[in-house]
Amino acid sequence: MNLFHHDKFKCEFDNEKFHTYEELINHTRHVHHHPILKCEHCGKEFIHEKDRLHHVREEHEKEYDRREHKDIYKRSSKTPQQQVNESTKQFSDNF
Repeated sequence: MNLFHHDKFKCEFDNEKFHTYEELINHTRHVHHHPILKCEHCGKEFIHEKDRLHHVREEHEKEYDRREHKDIYKRSSKTPQQQVNESTKQFSDNF
């Protein structure tokens, strides 16, 4: 799904128009020194945090939902230290 399907992309700072979103990203980065936000999963770049969050929800959460063994990846409610303590409580110091 392409989030940016417009023919022209307009800079919100100076209203300059671009043919591709990548051109707008480069313009924003170099002309306005605006920070560019990257998706941690795929590296796609965004100007606004809301766009990055929308991308992550639409693209990467769907990938997670499609995983065959997604139950394996569920986060534990235990802290890492609690997990270590639980896994080592069966061991004794007498080897």
